[in-house]
This record gives sequence, structure tokens and C-alpha cells, in this order.
Amino acid sequence: MPELPEVETTRRGIKPWIHHKEIIEIVVREKRLRWPIPSDIREKLINREIISVQRRAKYLLIETDIGSALIHLGMSGSLRVIKHNEPAGKHDHYDLILNNGMALRYRDPRRFGSLLWAKNPLNHKLLKQLGPEPLEEKFTGSYLHSKAKNRKITIKQFIMNAHIVVGVGNIYACEALYMSSIRPDKKCKYITLKQCDDLVKSIKFVLKKSIKSGGTTLKDFKNLDGAPGYFKQKLMIYDCKICKCGVKVKNIKLGGRSSFYCNVCQK
Repeated sequence: MPELPEVETTRRGIKPWIHHKEIIEIVVREKRLRWPIPSDIREKLINREIISVQRRAKYLLIETDIGSALIHLGMSGSLRVIKHNEPAGKHDHYDLILNNGMALRYRDPRRFGSLLWAKNPLNHKLLKQLGPEPLEEKFTGSYLHSKAKNRKITIKQFIMNAHIVVGVGNIYACEALYMSSIRPDKKCKYITLKQCDDLVKSIKFVLKKSIKSGGTTLKDFKNLDGAPGYFKQKLMIYDCKICKCGVKVKNIKLGGRSSFYCNVCQK
């Protein structure tokens, strides 16, 4: 599933092509995505200029002067900027056709993504209860420690909770915990302020590094140009067999997700 670095990579890739362009047509070939594409989406978007391309958590916000289209890539979705008359493939579900002869095309074999509309996107029910962005200044060790106090949940599940902080997917949680020398199954109530400071720094570092590398490709994700993300080549613990210390990496299930760690380097 595309996580925050992959979505941010997509945002940066499409922005130069669609920013300040006008949407002159919308072609919907399949409206049955995770939620049905709203029947009035053409009325909302056609003849509107795209004034901004933003991201909130794993949602892309295509902003106009009257509201925003909310795009989620789901499990296997991707966006490409193409010539408007390029033939559509089996899984190409909608196009936003622009006044520069190009189109923003959404492809999604599993159809778990979405295209929604919101007049005030940050107040939309899918976004308004989300935690802070991990790369913002307000995401600090003090904030994380205040939220973690007296919680019995494991620290890995805690930092993957979008109500606490958005965008820390499974791979990035494993990597950040390894960098911070914290076992993924350690209970939140035993995490110190110093450990929270270290963990926040590690989360920011891992996410920035992944964005710079174009995301992580394990199954479905590819960049705007169809090339895979390369952060997988730099993973320190996730899906590894041997830790750098020479000990065999352990893999346990937490919340149904694979959790890789070293029982020597992480305490």
C-alpha cells in the first residue's frame, strides 16, 4: 500500500504538470471505488483552476477556489500525467483532463482508492480527527510522550495509529524503532521521554530519507514515471535476515503486521 513517502512522491511528481491548470473535462469509466465517485464531481471540478496540490496524511488534495478533490491511492492505486488522448487500460478508472493537453489519470487494479469532494477538506470526516503530520515541528518527543503515558498498547502499534501521528506505516515504524533501539513490542507506558525524543527524530529521518529515494517498493508502488521507489535497498531491519550486529533478525506479528527487530540492538 502506498504510504506517506509514496504519496508525497506522487504529489511532488504531479504538481508541476497540473498546478494552475484548468480542468476542462472529467472522464469516469468506473465510479465504484472504495466509495462511489460523487455524481456531481463534474459539476464541482470542470472549468476550475487547480490552485494548489497538497497532501494530508495519505490523501492528496487537488484544491480549487471552491473546494478540493480528495484522492486516496488505496492498496494499489497510482496517478500519472499523460496526453489526454492516450488510450485507457483496463484499470484506468478516471481522468481529469486539463487545458494544457494533458490528463491526470488514476489507475487502480483493486479499486480500494477514492475520489471524493470536500468544500473544507480539513474538516472532512476522513481528515478532521487525524493526528499531526510527522514532519511538522509540532510533532515532538514531548507530544508523543504525553500521548503514550499509561497506555498498554505496544509502541509500534501506537505510532502507526493515525489519530496519534499520520503516515508512519509498517515499514517505517520498524525502521524508526530500530534506529531508536526500541523493541516494537515494548508497552507505551514504559517508554521514557528520552526514548520518545529519539523515536521522533528517527521517524522524521526515515520518512525524509524515503521521500528523497522516491518511496519504498515491495509490491505495487511505482513513481509517476513508472520507476520503482528505491528506499527498499536502504532498509536496515525490515525484511532483513541478519542484523548489522550479526544476530538473526526476529519477526513477530503485532496487530496482524510483520514486525522485524533485533533482540540485541533493541530493548
